[in-house]
Amino acid sequence: MEKITLEAQERTERGKHAARLRSNGQIPGVAYGHGVKPEPIVLAAKEFERVYRLVGGSKMISLKVGSHRARNVLVQDVQREPLKGALTHADFYIVKMDEVLKAEIPLHFIGESTAVYQGEGTLLKSLETLEVECLPGDLPDAFEVDISVLDDFEKTITVADITVPADVKLLIEDDSTVIAKVEPPRSDEELAELDEAIGDEVPESAREEDPIVVAEENDGSKDRRDKK
Repeated sequence: MEKITLEAQERTERGKHAARLRSNGQIPGVAYGHGVKPEPIVLAAKEFERVYRLVGGSKMISLKVGSHRARNVLVQDVQREPLKGALTHADFYIVKMDEVLKAEIPLHFIGESTAVYQGEGTLLKSLETLEVECLPGDLPDAFEVDISVLDDFEKTITVADITVPADVKLLIEDDSTVIAKVEPPRSDEELAELDEAIGDEVPESAREEDPIVVAEENDGSKDRRDKK
C-alpha cells in the first residue's frame, strides 16, 4: 500500500481549548521521537479516523505539519471517549529510518477450519498482535495465520508456526505460545454440569423467595372512617 500523507497544523492552545477543538471536528495530538522535542498538533478528526482504520499502529504514514516537511511517523496511541468511542487525542512517534524500533504487528487470520465448520467447534484466539523489533523499513504490515491447518481438536497454531522475515525479531520469550486452536463443542452432560455449577454459585440472597408485600401508605382516612 502506498504511504498515506496526513495533514496537521501546529497547536498553540492547550487545556480547556481541547474541548473547543473537538466541537469543531478536530482533535489534539502530539508528535515525538527519540531526541525530538514533543510537538503539539491538531488534526481533522474524520480524516485521521479514516487513516487510522487503514494503517493502525504498524504502518508508517507521512505526517505534514503546516508548511514543514513531511516526516515518517507511526500512530503510537489513540484515546477515545469511554461511552461513544469518539477520538479525543492521538500520539505519533517520529521514525528515524536508521534506528531500530519496536511495534505491535497484527495477526491476520485467513482460511477456514474444518474443525469449526464441520466439527462445530469454537475457534479460540489467544493473541491478536505480536511485538517485533526491526528497522522501520522492514516493518511487516501483518503476520498471516492460516487456520485451515486446524482440521481437528488436537492441533494448535503457535508463535513458532509464524513466518517471520529474517530482518525482523519477535519479542516473545516462548515461541510455543499458542495463537489459535479449536475447542470441541460441549456434550449434553457437560452443559448440564455447567448449569448446575452456575446454579450453585447463585448467592442465597439472589434466589427466589416469597414476595414481600409492601403496604400502601395510609393517610389516616381509613382509621377516621372506622371510628365513625
